[in-house]
Amino acid sequence: MTAPQWFHFGPWTFSIDAADALIAARPRGIQRIDVATWAEAYGLTHLDEHDRRGVSLIGPASDSFNRAYAMTTDLAEPVIVATIALNGQTPVPLLIDGTHRLYRAWREGVAELPAYLLTVDETRQVQHHALLGPGRTRITPPPH
Repeated sequence: MTAPQWFHFGPWTFSIDAADALIAARPRGIQRIDVATWAEAYGLTHLDEHDRRGVSLIGPASDSFNRAYAMTTDLAEPVIVATIALNGQTPVPLLIDGTHRLYRAWREGVAELPAYLLTVDETRQVQHHALLGPGRTRITPPPH
């Protein structure tokens, strides 16, 4: 039995196992993501710089990212992109599974990776808030 997989971002945790199950239950087409754009956004393009001064707010820390493992990942396996919508704002994409594949693809000059996209509702189903619990994305006042 494998250990549960989670992606942590700020106060949220996303269950990769739940996302995989959701994708299996609701098959969808594979989309393509631009490797260079996503690698830059996740700070992967600067991960190996020795004089790195900035910190990526989304991507991994350079001292905790397993580059050797990344280079063994299967680039044919689709990454998972969640869709986050907060308080009525425009939804934004967030890579929740596949950072190691993204790094390998960037290092090898691969232009695109296959991806499964989760809708806002699907994302909420796999999203947990550290303080509020599963499926909760904001504090709502108690009913009167």
